[in-house]
Amino acid sequence: MHLCVFLGAFELVTDERRAGSCLWISNRRGLVYWPIPSEEAKYSLRSSTSSRSNKISFQAPLSSQLPQNFKKLVVHTWSQNFRDATHIISAPLRLPLESDQVLLKVIYAGVNAGDVNFSAGRYFQGTKKDPGFEAVGIIAAIGDSVRNLEVGTPAAVMTIGCYAEFMKVPSKQILPIPRPDPEVVALLTSGLTASIALEELGQMKSGKVVLVTAAAGGTGQFAVQLAKLAGNIVVATCGGKEKARLLKEFGVDRVIDYKTEDIKTALKEFPKGVDIVYECVGGNMFNLCLDALAIRGRLIVIGMISQYQGKDGWKPLNYPGLVEKLLAKSQTVAGFVLIHYSHLMQKHLIRLFQLYSSGKLKVVIDPKRFSGLHSVSDAVEHLHSGKSTGKVVVCMDPSFEHQMAKL
Repeated sequence: MHLCVFLGAFELVTDERRAGSCLWISNRRGLVYWPIPSEEAKYSLRSSTSSRSNKISFQAPLSSQLPQNFKKLVVHTWSQNFRDATHIISAPLRLPLESDQVLLKVIYAGVNAGDVNFSAGRYFQGTKKDPGFEAVGIIAAIGDSVRNLEVGTPAAVMTIGCYAEFMKVPSKQILPIPRPDPEVVALLTSGLTASIALEELGQMKSGKVVLVTAAAGGTGQFAVQLAKLAGNIVVATCGGKEKARLLKEFGVDRVIDYKTEDIKTALKEFPKGVDIVYECVGGNMFNLCLDALAIRGRLIVIGMISQYQGKDGWKPLNYPGLVEKLLAKSQTVAGFVLIHYSHLMQKHLIRLFQLYSSGKLKVVIDPKRFSGLHSVSDAVEHLHSGKSTGKVVVCMDPSFEHQMAKL
């Protein structure tokens, strides 16, 4: 039932022309809008009469009184050291909202490797000051013209400024969800990056050898599972016994723990090379992956986490012989940034949610708990320490977790 509500809500929110329509959902007929044009003309039905008909079955606990002020994290000086670059400020919660705005009470925010690039001013030409790329929470207020959303509805958002207790966003950026759970946060940036990059750049089908680096991390966990679900032989690198154990549970065919064995030697087990590489480490790891790439192989660069926090900042590295290697084997190296594929997010997020809801896709949240805005820097450092497993999240409102535990 939750999946049906999710699909219907996503459809209504992303297609503003459907505002006020009734969406009939069934296994036999799928998504069918009512009234159809002929019925609407016959009965002179107006869409405004049913503008709030599409409801989420789960109503979240929410205080009816909004605070006068809220806290958020802002960048006050550009630095790849996230802790030094940011501090918490108190800002007025100005109401009423603009007519098309939604006020989201943030419950969980996702931590990403790129947070340190944001704090260093490497994104948006250094013009944005509010960090945090993804969150789930509860709609706390809506503007006068918002017709397809309700106060109390759990929702997700992917935009900057998510490290905050509250955030104002245009209603079209709001995605209603079944529950404001941390697993949903993981499906956003991390899940979408894996799904879109492998399909669009990797052109992934079945019967290939797919290599995933940092495979037990926030996005790597999805890359290995999606590659296995597509019918491929999956090779994965990680650091540590616990991470290796997790990857084996995911069905990875060959786990390479770089703390106990040499990656270059292990990759020789595939003499014809690997067909697709999902790479997010950079530096020497990039070279190892390139050397292991098969004829007509595709290497997808989704990050360079090993370079983000260098002593002197993010400096370009030289990769001698790169062009010659690519030409010799007709290989492809492609970079991937999720925002450039925003037109594909809806399709892939629905697919990810279907896989997750059916139990075919597992979501691992890092067991280390971070609560409150003051813990965001700790969470970012934990991710970059190499000790994290799965998606790192921060609970912005610990009291909400206690409320939910009692329900």
